[in-house]
Amino acid sequence: MSNYHKLEAKVVQELKDIANKIRIHSITSTQAAKSGHPTSCSSIAEILSVLFFHTMRYKISTPRDASSDRFVLSKGHAAPALYAAWAEAGLFPVADLQNLRKLNSDLEGHPTPRLNFIDVGTGSLGQGLSIAGGMAFVGKNYDKANYRVYCLVGDGESAEGSIWESVHFASYYKLDNLCVIFDVNRLGQSQETSMGHDVENYRKRLEAFGMQAIIVDGHDIEELVKALHTAATTKGKPTAIVAKTFKGKNFPKIENLDNWHGKPLGAESDRIVAHLKGLIKNPGPLQLHPQKPLKDDAPVVDITNIKLSSPPNYKIGESIATRVAYGTALVKIAQSNSRVIALDGDMKNSTFSENLKKFDESRYIECFIAEQSLVGTAIGAACRDRTVPFVSTFACFLTRAFDQIRMGAISQTNVNFVGSHCGVSIGEDGPSQMGLEDLAMFRAVNGSTIFYPADAVSTERAIELAANTKGITFTRVNRPTTAVIYPNDQVFEVGKANVVQKSDKDQVVLIGAGITLQESLNAAKELANFGINARVIDPFTIKPLDKKTIIQNIKEVGGRAVVTEDHYYEGGIGDAVFAAAALERNIVIKHLAIGELPRSGPPNALLDLYGISAKHIILAAQEILKL
Repeated sequence: MSNYHKLEAKVVQELKDIANKIRIHSITSTQAAKSGHPTSCSSIAEILSVLFFHTMRYKISTPRDASSDRFVLSKGHAAPALYAAWAEAGLFPVADLQNLRKLNSDLEGHPTPRLNFIDVGTGSLGQGLSIAGGMAFVGKNYDKANYRVYCLVGDGESAEGSIWESVHFASYYKLDNLCVIFDVNRLGQSQETSMGHDVENYRKRLEAFGMQAIIVDGHDIEELVKALHTAATTKGKPTAIVAKTFKGKNFPKIENLDNWHGKPLGAESDRIVAHLKGLIKNPGPLQLHPQKPLKDDAPVVDITNIKLSSPPNYKIGESIATRVAYGTALVKIAQSNSRVIALDGDMKNSTFSENLKKFDESRYIECFIAEQSLVGTAIGAACRDRTVPFVSTFACFLTRAFDQIRMGAISQTNVNFVGSHCGVSIGEDGPSQMGLEDLAMFRAVNGSTIFYPADAVSTERAIELAANTKGITFTRVNRPTTAVIYPNDQVFEVGKANVVQKSDKDQVVLIGAGITLQESLNAAKELANFGINARVIDPFTIKPLDKKTIIQNIKEVGGRAVVTEDHYYEGGIGDAVFAAAALERNIVIKHLAIGELPRSGPPNALLDLYGISAKHIILAAQEILKL
């Protein structure tokens, strides 16, 4: 093995000692919390000891330093062991570990970025590897830096398809700066895992995907150090270390036994802690034994104040799909900032994210039809403010990755999602391709911002704003063309609606977005022929909704409004407007949306069939004015 030097016996013993210290801290902290997973922590103690006290290169003073190695604990329920490793490394007092899971402590039951040494929230299993893959992709291809990425995956969560999506991604892109460690401790929560201790099966599967796979005794310090050295010196492919371990390792009468998952040790804790203390030969402070010095080679990155390289350039009345304008805007912001990237799931020629690939192929990441990996990769790419990722696919397909999206919110990520092909207006492709739940989904995500641009001008500005908005953003774009209604110099703001048609004689407010804003404008023209003046409002952002503008304008016209949306009734624009008006008196709102499972057909015919076309808006306005 090239340049590998056998560890001195003293170093091996020190690493064994710190592994047992990690076990002790995991027991005492979960005992104090009266909850937690000490046996799951025990199986990874040697792995963490070797990583944090021998292999990984990082700065205690700056845990999220741009040039430092990254570590993702995908099996987030083993958080007490991770906290113990950082405490033993000197980041914070060991005594603080006894605050685990307390209300006023950031040492939560599963890791979150409230802690300065955690990049992403984990605990919903099967997600850490895609995030690590995103980090590694950025390190290899954009930062071109020396740092490596390590991800610790539990064997139970390896049943998740998202793990294998991520293995494929890492292998396809030859992420040799990524090392995933499978903690094969055999036992799941309620029974043995599907492959138990069949580590050879893991090896074959991983090699079939194109990874280098190394089987080790996960409690043998020397084997772990050798395997990690091999991973660091292997070029052209990522490495998976398959570590055979035992749940509750070094816990007499508990080790490798079922029915101890997610339980503090209770009455057994004092006995087992005493046993572990007896195994420790060097009780004093231990030294770090890094393989190589840390290299400060990650470039300085500025992802603030991103602008369109040129303003929108359209003519009023020109027909263009907002998905096309998204592709144009993506290139424009990429021209002004080299860290803007696009990720897609083999839909780039429909979402128009391919525009960025044509402009700069290196800043487009094809994630193929693997939406969970797609979203996780973007979350990883955004970590430590290294990139500004835009994830696009059909709006309906993002529902497959909702768990990754909600965990992204827990991770305080800054990822921008763009969903095309929303609503029945996509036409003949039918209901499987129609995004009709997407607004409800993203409205439910903590801290999200939702843009729903009406035309090409507002789309370009929405993408520009999204690039500078903290947290998760979602921009909903249409497949059909819509007419340009805004001048190129129109100013847009997050949370600011636009009144696009208004008179002093208005009797009703029509609210729509995207396709239905166009239908509302058409309805307003027809209503004028009946002597009914209608005010038309474009919300622009559905979250936050401009409650003040909407309520004020509804009141000005006598308290009557029609809200129309190409989305199911539940959770979309109508519900947002209803919530805004909930405490207001003398307001009546008619809501038009999709109320049944739609079918294939021409777009205009479907808008009419499901009651959201201009004709139905006219009827709704006439009806509401009779009340």
